[in-house]
Amino acid sequence: MKVKTILVSQPEPKVENSPYFELQNKHKVKVDFRSFIHVEGVSAKEIRLQKIDLNNFTAIILTSKNAVDHFFRVAEEMRYKVPEGLKYFCQSEAIAFYLQKYVVYRKRKIYVGPKDFADLTPLFKKYKDEKFLLPASDQLNADAPITLNNLKVDWTQAVFYKTVVSDLSDLADVYYDVLAFFSPSGIKSLFSNFPDFEQNNTRIAVFGSTTQKAALEKGLRIDILAPTPETPSMTMALEKYISEANKGK
Repeated sequence: MKVKTILVSQPEPKVENSPYFELQNKHKVKVDFRSFIHVEGVSAKEIRLQKIDLNNFTAIILTSKNAVDHFFRVAEEMRYKVPEGLKYFCQSEAIAFYLQKYVVYRKRKIYVGPKDFADLTPLFKKYKDEKFLLPASDQLNADAPITLNNLKVDWTQAVFYKTVVSDLSDLADVYYDVLAFFSPSGIKSLFSNFPDFEQNNTRIAVFGSTTQKAALEKGLRIDILAPTPETPSMTMALEKYISEANKGK
């Protein structure tokens, strides 16, 4: 069956040269964007109930831009003056760069991993005497705790923000040929909003093994899967599928 419409369960890209826009123009398909989940901050009161005192930590581990935003939000709510000597361990250069929104870069001690959380291991070993705080969401990837526990560093995890299901009720009567998902939370949101969802002719695209697992557990038929060696990105997987589905039609 031909593909004419796609709903991507993420915010619309802010860059003009997004592969999604290229896909849309090349194949004359309609691509809409909608966040199926969103982030809500946890109050300073709730963080105190987690027995977190920001004064007890000498280093902060930041795994996302959300973690940066919510750490500084909570610091302000708690009237905690962030010391100049505080060390920041950032999972990627993008996160480290984002820190400049809150701190003067050259005056701070900022350490950056190339990409994955495990890449920070040499830095954690070098600074193993620090007291680390990991401000995170309620759905933290297991890589971080495993890595930190294996290194036997002094670290504490705290929930600073939560991943919440978005209200999609306005989409109840809207049909798309393809729904694209990127996390188990997106699948959860679909069924929270539409408990009686029936796939029928809707094609489901998933990114990542955990998203694939969540979709299969809900009885969904997966038509488009990424990453694969042939299609390492969602847009490449969609491109391949659409090229075949719309061929000669």
